[in-house]
Amino acid sequence: MTLLISLLALGGLTLLLALMLILANKKLYVYEDPRIDRVEEMLPHANCGACGFPGCRPFAEALVSGVVLPGKCTVSTTEGREAIAQYLGVDAGSEEKQVARLACAGGINVARNRASYEGLKSCQAASLISGGGKGCFWGCLGYGDCDVVCDFDAISMNEFSLPVVDEDKCTACGDCVEACPKDLFSIQPVSNRLWVACKNLEAGDAVLEDCEVGCTACGKCAMDAPGDLIIIQDNIPVINYSLNLQSQAPIQRCPTGAIVWIDEKEGVIKGAESKKIIRKGELKMGAS
Repeated sequence: MTLLISLLALGGLTLLLALMLILANKKLYVYEDPRIDRVEEMLPHANCGACGFPGCRPFAEALVSGVVLPGKCTVSTTEGREAIAQYLGVDAGSEEKQVARLACAGGINVARNRASYEGLKSCQAASLISGGGKGCFWGCLGYGDCDVVCDFDAISMNEFSLPVVDEDKCTACGDCVEACPKDLFSIQPVSNRLWVACKNLEAGDAVLEDCEVGCTACGKCAMDAPGDLIIIQDNIPVINYSLNLQSQAPIQRCPTGAIVWIDEKEGVIKGAESKKIIRKGELKMGAS
């Protein structure tokens, strides 16, 4: 008899708990639009954050709720964005592609080390030892931390230990920006073709003792630029992209090639008066 009562009590308690869970599920249920799953499937699954959201799922939720338009995903293809727009019955919208740009051209063939670094082959580690040993304190250390953290194979190290960004693969995720201890990377609209490939804040020809392609703050680019496109600030050219006056005129008289034009097909273009670099090997300490 005692056993029977115990079983009945246990069964009753189980039933009561089940009913409470059912009621709680109905009370606390949050409706989720089934279109979110479909839209997420149509996204590139890069989870890169270029759209401003922490991943494709939150971006899909924002798309379905009408907060953003498909064009905000610059990683997807035009066809992919149009497909999402058609599915949701909205305009695709447009958003200019963003890419990572490197403000340094000082590879080992043109930039000199003043000290020999022996240690973990990492820019972060090397920068902790007197800035990494490079003559130019602001220059790329060349150990490829940016290459390592890039999950999209958009960065590779060239033969001169300098990072090269593949615009087609770059998702503007910003990982390289965070990884670089010299703050040489920034995320830029792809249309910003006029580019200052140097962050050296010193002035004069003494700069060239450490890097043959460093900016000497001569000011020729600012003089040749249309309007107020370029000003010299802290011994470095600063481009006012908001003016939409980009042209190749400012690069033509640059004696070192510190300011360049990044062509979509031809890559980096230097001005007519920029010094031609023919050295293929490493610029040794104390060499000229």
